[in-house]
Amino acid sequence: MKVNTQSVNFTADQKLIDFIQKRMNKLDLYYDKVIQSDVYLKVENTSEKANKIFEARVNVPGDSFVVKKQCKTFEEGVDTAVASLERQLKKRKEKLRSHL
Repeated sequence: MKVNTQSVNFTADQKLIDFIQKRMNKLDLYYDKVIQSDVYLKVENTSEKANKIFEARVNVPGDSFVVKKQCKTFEEGVDTAVASLERQLKKRKEKLRSHL
């Protein structure tokens, strides 16, 4: 799956980009018709510790899923967002199966 990663107002290092790619590739296990995904990494300028925003848009035929998570680290945001996307993709797959 093609993952477009964009970091807003900072430069993401290659280790973080590879980590995101690896986690997002696992979504193919749950729904094999994923076309591409767009990932946006943002650092919010607040005094809170949870100032990292991870946003992902996953495009599938006829639909797209958007997940936005705010956490202390991008890795934590990736993990929670991918878990949420897994649930959504499983749900979609079950819905499509039930219509056949």
